[in-house]
Amino acid sequence: MTVHTGAIDAHHHVWDLSVRDQDWIAGPELAPLRRNFTVEDLEPEARAVGVTRTVLVQTVTVAEETPEFLALAEAHDLIGGVVGWTDLTSPDVADELARLRELPGGRYLKGIRHQVQGEPDPEWLLRPDVQRGLGAVAAAGLVYDLVVLPHQLPACAGAAAALPGLTFVLDHLGKPPIASGELEPWASDIKALAALPNTVCKLSGMVTETDLTQQRSAQARRRELKPYADTVLDAFGPGRLMFGSDWPVCTLATTYGGVSFMADGLTLDLGSDERAQVFEGTAERVYRL
Repeated sequence: MTVHTGAIDAHHHVWDLSVRDQDWIAGPELAPLRRNFTVEDLEPEARAVGVTRTVLVQTVTVAEETPEFLALAEAHDLIGGVVGWTDLTSPDVADELARLRELPGGRYLKGIRHQVQGEPDPEWLLRPDVQRGLGAVAAAGLVYDLVVLPHQLPACAGAAAALPGLTFVLDHLGKPPIASGELEPWASDIKALAALPNTVCKLSGMVTETDLTQQRSAQARRRELKPYADTVLDAFGPGRLMFGSDWPVCTLATTYGGVSFMADGLTLDLGSDERAQVFEGTAERVYRL
């Protein structure tokens, strides 16, 4: 059963622990992720639900990873784009972006991301050196993925307002506190971010923000997620919302098929054209796939 023929998965990862450690995979709750996850592992699961193209997203702040991901995109038809990492604060960021574009697979570079969620300064995105780097991302015709925590959303809005020529893509709904069931102040901050036209959001990462120690049915999990999905649907609209699996992180809660059908169920109230935007059109346009 497919969720949408020709669907785009706008957010997944791969890693090979023999190449480098993923130091964020720590503690017993993340232990199932401490193995290799490859494009070959992903492809049959993705194609089984109708996904024909994906966006491969950086996992670590290591410069060598982005060229590796570009080469993977060159080698695999499934990967339509790469969101890589580079040091935004480097004075040479524009030159580095140009260099990446010249590498094998460089045409697949579509965006840049940094683990802002790990920065102690809640206004890191507003620092002058970071703003300069974001300006270089915009000048290169790339987008910027935001992986942040809820308290950092106001800075996201500030950065998007300061750089209207750069498209900001919010990953994982800004990681709302789904496990606690709270909506505010997250929902108000989402609405403020969505009011800026150069922002879009990924319908991704939700299942792993639930309480993973509690077993529940798919129907119960969907009810738990629905207020958060409805908030971003109302704020951004289907034309600025895109599906992402967050595989393999999602496997902590469910299978690839499970997270795909969860997104399918959360968008059932939309018309067919609107669903096509969420599952294909928005990602195709934003990432220029």
